[in-house]
Amino acid sequence: MVTSGDVQRLFLQAVFSRGILSYSHALVLWKSCVDAVKAAHPALDVRASDRRDEWDRFVNKINNALNPLDLEFRHVLDEETGREMYAVVNTRGDEIAQMATDYSPTEIAYFRAVVEQIMLAPNECYSLSSLAALREVNALKTSMTKSQAESVLSSLVARGWLLKSKRGRYSLSTRALLELSPYLKSNYPDECLECTICMEIVTRGVSCSTPACQTRMHQHCFRKLPAKQARSCPTCQKSTAEASDEEDEEDSKVDEHEPSQSQHFQSQRRRRQTRSSAAMEVDEKEEEEEEEDEEDEELPRTSRTTKGRRETRPQRR
Repeated sequence: MVTSGDVQRLFLQAVFSRGILSYSHALVLWKSCVDAVKAAHPALDVRASDRRDEWDRFVNKINNALNPLDLEFRHVLDEETGREMYAVVNTRGDEIAQMATDYSPTEIAYFRAVVEQIMLAPNECYSLSSLAALREVNALKTSMTKSQAESVLSSLVARGWLLKSKRGRYSLSTRALLELSPYLKSNYPDECLECTICMEIVTRGVSCSTPACQTRMHQHCFRKLPAKQARSCPTCQKSTAEASDEEDEEDSKVDEHEPSQSQHFQSQRRRRQTRSSAAMEVDEKEEEEEEEDEEDEELPRTSRTTKGRRETRPQRR
């Protein structure tokens, strides 16, 4: 017998099949589910709405049904676009181990290793080259080959857990940040930087150019600042001119070959050039290491001991 609860059931089935979806897409699915239920039982009093309060009530009903299963229909803003994204996530246990039942323990361990290297990447770049990702196979001490690792990486990208840039660098996707947020905050508290505006994890965005300032912001959060506020840091209150002078002095003390991924909010063009050149320097160093590793000898890697302390830790500017 068709009931009003079938709207939630159909909606969740659609969400599970997609993994992650935007707010606008979720509204379309909600309306489609309502239309399907009303077509089967016209007398039912169910409806969809574009009003935010109606949507929030619908989400609360879904979460009330999911709570006994330790699941939650949660949302986060995309770091680049600022779009509201939704997914069903686990609320307890090891988020990485629970991310997908069809990944083998070895594949999950490999993903865990890749996530660790992304989080511990130098200069807050939060990315990993293809060569470095494949080298993690050597540290696992398993029978996984590099060709199998490539397949796993492709699968993780296809399913929305990782992003791969045109230059072949891997980073955490919106879905990964949404589902793995408790895991990341628990295991990498020092590396999990929070946006000064929205207080969510930020791995891509802009930073204050003052060396001692810890201000980090998503691109979409920075764009929402009024023009007057955008001319100075919301934390240290220094203007871009003052920060630029201090940054120039700091840059003169830094080795020209040291990779840097910091982005400053006084020049969009400068940010793109800084990120591009820094990523190229990182890749060149990793390619040199790969040539030295032709016989698949294990290379030193940034990792943690069994007690959770790092053996090596990247130094930040």
